[in-house]
Amino acid sequence: MSVSADPVKLMKQEVGKAAANLVKSGSIVGLGTGSTTAYTIQFLGDRLKSGELKDIVGVPTSFQSEVLAKQYGVPLTTLDAIDHIDIAIDGADEVDPHKNLIKGGGAAHTREKVVDYLAKEFIVVVDSGKLVDRLGSSFAVPVEVIPMAITPVINAIKKLGGQPELRMGVKKAGPVITDQGNMVVDVTFENIDDPVTLEKTLNNIPGVLENGIFVNCVSQVLIGEVIDGKPSVRQM
Repeated sequence: MSVSADPVKLMKQEVGKAAANLVKSGSIVGLGTGSTTAYTIQFLGDRLKSGELKDIVGVPTSFQSEVLAKQYGVPLTTLDAIDHIDIAIDGADEVDPHKNLIKGGGAAHTREKVVDYLAKEFIVVVDSGKLVDRLGSSFAVPVEVIPMAITPVINAIKKLGGQPELRMGVKKAGPVITDQGNMVVDVTFENIDDPVTLEKTLNNIPGVLENGIFVNCVSQVLIGEVIDGKPSVRQM
């Protein structure tokens, strides 16, 4: 790789690699979604090819991570075939000081939540721009909704004090459709004082499949930074 490579890209690669290096042989690995975890999947493939890592299987959290795993030679399994996940590695859109997250910028948060919550160890990989003092500071909360319920769900969210907006496709006419065939409503809240309660409250609205608030599930946060033009990785 040339020395003039984009420092942000290099930093994402370094964080992705640091996470991939935490995976031990014989592990069942949750494969997250997004640009940083894409590097994790690539480095897992490299470690398998070199023989440094053996007998791992991945559980993808999205069509994207499934495609990348196949591309880089990481064997896949399904939740039906396993009874545990040793380690999951995933990104986040926001991380607060209590390691609570907002996820779902890629609309994969439902499958991510299933996999990440199952994992004995859940490693989050982010760049320092994703760190916030409180959730909802810079990112809306994505809520996955079954299509028939979209109007009642939006009305219920407004009553909770949220500002809901149906996520529309880019280079696609109409709304974003998730891997499960549902829609995504991005909800802006003035402030999220109690993410634990809000997560439950949103999921209790009939027609909501899952939301992007992740609480009490993170083992470790790896933070990538560019310092003096050089990529570095630190733990939270």
